Amino acid sequence: MMSVQQNNSVKHEKIWTRDFIMICVANFFIFLGFQMTLPTLPIFVKELGGSDQIIGLIVGIFTFSALIFRPYAGHSLETKGRRFVYMLGLSIFVISVGSYAFITTIGFLFVMRMVQGVGWGLSTTATGTIATDLIPPKRRGEGMGYFGLSGNLALAFGPSLGLYLVGVISFKAFFLICAASGLVAFLLAANIRYKKVEQSEHKSVTVKFDIFEKTALQPAILLFFITVTFGGIASFLPLYAAEKQITGIESYFLVYALFLLLSRTFAGRIYDMKGHLYVFLPGALMIFIAMLLLAWLPNTFILLLGAAFYGLGFGSVQPALQAWAVDKAPSNRKGMANATFFSSFDLGVGLGAIVFGQLAFVFDYGIIYITSAVSVLISMLLYIYLLLQTKRKAS
Repeated sequence: MMSVQQNNSVKHEKIWTRDFIMICVANFFIFLGFQMTLPTLPIFVKELGGSDQIIGLIVGIFTFSALIFRPYAGHSLETKGRRFVYMLGLSIFVISVGSYAFITTIGFLFVMRMVQGVGWGLSTTATGTIATDLIPPKRRGEGMGYFGLSGNLALAFGPSLGLYLVGVISFKAFFLICAASGLVAFLLAANIRYKKVEQSEHKSVTVKFDIFEKTALQPAILLFFITVTFGGIASFLPLYAAEKQITGIESYFLVYALFLLLSRTFAGRIYDMKGHLYVFLPGALMIFIAMLLLAWLPNTFILLLGAAFYGLGFGSVQPALQAWAVDKAPSNRKGMANATFFSSFDLGVGLGAIVFGQLAFVFDYGIIYITSAVSVLISMLLYIYLLLQTKRKAS
């Protein structure tokens, strides 16, 4: 009898369904299109005559436009449905990235980066919610870790591939390839069977214009201080390495992604079994070490060692915080919880890029990573404070 129950339980708890595989593959291609542009846009801006300050603003305005539209995405996921939001976001993303092929001025790039941010905000909020729908609740930490692998695989190849391609083809051809990757994601997404919108009796009491899910605030705030570091890496690390005449920047993104993939194989399970305490602090500590190594950066070995620490740390922290954010949210607020979580991600990257652009202009690139290390330390101290507050209330 026990054996039959266990077998039924295993079937019920299955993660790798047809639709889950489809959302993972679609997520891979949209992230591939995005990741290829990540280290190459600063080079493109420089080619158009932009400064470090302009680079920071262009990265920042992208994340802020995504941030503005995430609350709308969160509400629409629960009212208009997953398919509508996801397909709309993918469409906008493909059109905006494709337009980069025809951009010749900083002003036009600035506008289209805002448009791309809208598409990115809609699509990534939707895809996280769709994955959440498809993963059994008791295996959410593990499932989100596997789902994250799709984006991480794109990260393993995207930046390095992007840097290689802009060295051998024109920017026009390059951006059309990035848009084509997004188009593949769109075609795959069209074949997913989405969860229908539930007409919950509790929806009538939901404030129409609220912009966050309060149960997701704690992990979202912690994520903000972590993703500040990503703004410094995505926007300025290629330029920083070139200034110090250190080779291997393509390998940095590859090593980072490989170690991030490695972390996905165990961090989610640790979260499911023991909770975020056993995942967040060790992961944040590794990110802290990575920032100090980048601030030092004497040679290629230290560059790649920093990539390994950052990959292990970020790959552990991000899915654990996302699972934490979604777990605490009411069933009719999962979309809003994901919107809150990714809004914090956007805010961290955007503010980081803008502030670091100013710091690099006034000081040098090294100060970016010292400031990033301080931001991670704040996140760790805040987590310990929240943990102590929780224990105090429980007692």
